[in-house]
Amino acid sequence: MDIQVFNTKDELNRAFTEKVKEMVSNKKKDVVTIALSGGSTPKSLFDYWAQLPENEINWEKVKFFWGDERCVPPSDDESNYKMTKEHLFDFVPVPEENIFRILGENDPATEAGRYGELLNRELETMNGMPSFDILMLGMGDDGHTASIFPHEINLWNYPDNCVTATHPVSGQKRVSLSGEVINAAKNVFFLVTGENKADKVKEIIEQPDTAKKKYPAALVQPESENLHWFLDGEAAKLLSQPTSPD
Repeated sequence: MDIQVFNTKDELNRAFTEKVKEMVSNKKKDVVTIALSGGSTPKSLFDYWAQLPENEINWEKVKFFWGDERCVPPSDDESNYKMTKEHLFDFVPVPEENIFRILGENDPATEAGRYGELLNRELETMNGMPSFDILMLGMGDDGHTASIFPHEINLWNYPDNCVTATHPVSGQKRVSLSGEVINAAKNVFFLVTGENKADKVKEIIEQPDTAKKKYPAALVQPESENLHWFLDGEAAKLLSQPTSPD
């Protein structure tokens, strides 16, 4: 597990961007597949990407997917796709055919099946599971990740690529990657900011055996062993031995 703590969200954005640039510039790879997350931290990252100098990242080489989506139309303000479009795709030359959104306007169960099949077609496989090159994850202050919440932690080991989940408070339906697909990714990055996440960050990192019984985020253990926690100082403030980037 690689844990890096940054003074500011901007420093975190720069460090993660260097990881993406390194992979996209790899001449041995024709395509790089990235699963995006929603929330305030990715929004800041997408704003950062949108302001990069032209040609700093070859966007034509990147295929974009999502780790989860709220079951709303793409025009809805709660749509992860809409947020990404307004903060990134409207500003950088990503080919339309490289964008694979979850169709939140569709029936949730039907869409979970469709998107799961799409992943089988578009991604390389690892031990029979579709495998992203880069999987971005956030974490809620309840310990959820993607759209698998603690009250539905049993969805983690669901055999299909995607699951239908329910928000514990609003009852809103979501489509989410299953834990099997999350852990098949070649590189998993938790991007976590904010003081409200600090207690769960500490518990998951320092008491993993206890945490994995309660929090889906603690079950992120990629087979590749390439698990990165990128934290700001507020999210890391309770860690016993916070580490800083080189």
